[in-house]
Amino acid sequence: MLFVFHSCGDKKENVFKEIEQLPPNIIWLVAEDQSPDFFPMYGDSTISLPNLESLAADGVTFTNAVSPVPVCAPARSALITGMYPTTLGTHNMRTHTPWREVNEPLLDSLPSYSPIVPDGVKMFTEYLRKKGYYTANGPKEDYNFEKTDGAWDESSKERHWRKRQDRQPFFTVFNFGVSHESQIWSRGKDSLFVDPKNVPVPPYFPDNEIIRHDLAVNYSNLKRLDDQIGEIIADLKEDSLYENSIIFFYGDHGGPFPRHKRALYDSGVKVPLVVKFPEHKNAGGTDDRLISFIDYAPTVLSLAGIEPPKVMQGVAQFGQFEVEKKPKYTFHSSDRFDEFYDRLRAVRSKRYKYIKSFNTELPHAIPVSYREQMPMMPELRRLYAAGKLNEKQSVWLKALKPEEELYDLDKDPYELNNLANHPEAKDTLIYYRELLKEWIKNTNDLGEYPERELIANWLPDGRQPQLSPMEMEEKEDGIHLFNKRPDASMVWKRPQDSIWHVYNEPLPVDIPFEAKAERIGYADSEVLIYSND
Repeated sequence: MLFVFHSCGDKKENVFKEIEQLPPNIIWLVAEDQSPDFFPMYGDSTISLPNLESLAADGVTFTNAVSPVPVCAPARSALITGMYPTTLGTHNMRTHTPWREVNEPLLDSLPSYSPIVPDGVKMFTEYLRKKGYYTANGPKEDYNFEKTDGAWDESSKERHWRKRQDRQPFFTVFNFGVSHESQIWSRGKDSLFVDPKNVPVPPYFPDNEIIRHDLAVNYSNLKRLDDQIGEIIADLKEDSLYENSIIFFYGDHGGPFPRHKRALYDSGVKVPLVVKFPEHKNAGGTDDRLISFIDYAPTVLSLAGIEPPKVMQGVAQFGQFEVEKKPKYTFHSSDRFDEFYDRLRAVRSKRYKYIKSFNTELPHAIPVSYREQMPMMPELRRLYAAGKLNEKQSVWLKALKPEEELYDLDKDPYELNNLANHPEAKDTLIYYRELLKEWIKNTNDLGEYPERELIANWLPDGRQPQLSPMEMEEKEDGIHLFNKRPDASMVWKRPQDSIWHVYNEPLPVDIPFEAKAERIGYADSEVLIYSND
């Protein structure tokens, strides 16, 4: 319980009032397409980011945080469910496409679809809403499946915790697109906040004006990102919420550049992660534990005092249900990117990374149309064709790629020295090879099946299957709702409501309402209409 000391006028009284301990408020600040190497809290002094630096000073910086997939929609499916995209069927980029984004190539013959996920899988925010949380997200969803209406109180550009009821705990996600890959070319002529001559160039890129300019644009976008994040932090402080809120800042996968996004190297899967805990616990510290996106959902639930569902493949890293045995390995996948299929899998520890390619006849640098818009991408191809790149700069662009790659991350953080054929690394290679095989089997990795075959199973008549109609029963304590699908979520609303509420207890008999069942991969049931007339 929490006790508050009160004083009355000039006369102080030792009066303690017991009040209910509320669950913590939790905020996610999500930067698109960024690697940790660009940020001051990870040692890069190229540009000052005062708001993020201050957050890191008040929080804990994680040095081994990773995404299971190096691209956004599959990665976000892991964040919202606590599951591997390869288990969900959300491993291809992208599956659920009810709209056509400008300049984004799609496979015209593939329908927009939501995979039928394993039994019991839900968007984890539904559990928060059942406990009384106000949940808000925006402006980006992009889960690679159609969202369920029970997930959010609001999901829009206008989302904010200030729309909640008085004293209602909240979970709010703010997504920042200013750091996205596309911003490298769309902001290419905007003002720069760093001199291109002063940016560090990683060894896998050549050092010239085009490369340096693109890098400088990204650093400048980080300044814009920091300014936007500063506005959210200012709102929290204005509302006296900053001190005792839990704030996550992270990237939705690795950086925006070639060999970053869509690559299983650390430049593509490693992300910045800072967590500020209540009362600045462990402020200014670092933590080298392995933490993957599949851990975020169970961790948030645990921090909110909710036991994570057994179906989740991630573990609670903090909170009431924190696991004692922390993960020793993280696992990563790569499949279809827009119009190209290229299946790769990887397993990573703090020391080693093993990558397995199932399509060695393809280069790492598959010609994804979206990426080709970045100025440095055609420049890399031009220099490679002219033989003007050294071996480290050329390896990613070669026409073929090796079946196996093994890297010592301590000695070779840029993953440029493949140890797979080194005799002294044979035992390590075999060990990680077997680890990956076991994970593929145990998690029912769907990447081995052709996407069209999966779609045929999920959409047998070309449409998402529909849930059975809702059922209801009036009892002494109210209206009970049922659905034949045991893991279906049930939502309801009154005629005057604009949002659906998660069904959690019997409804009063004296109010009219609508109700329906929903589940990821299924069309909603028909709406049940109840009138108390």
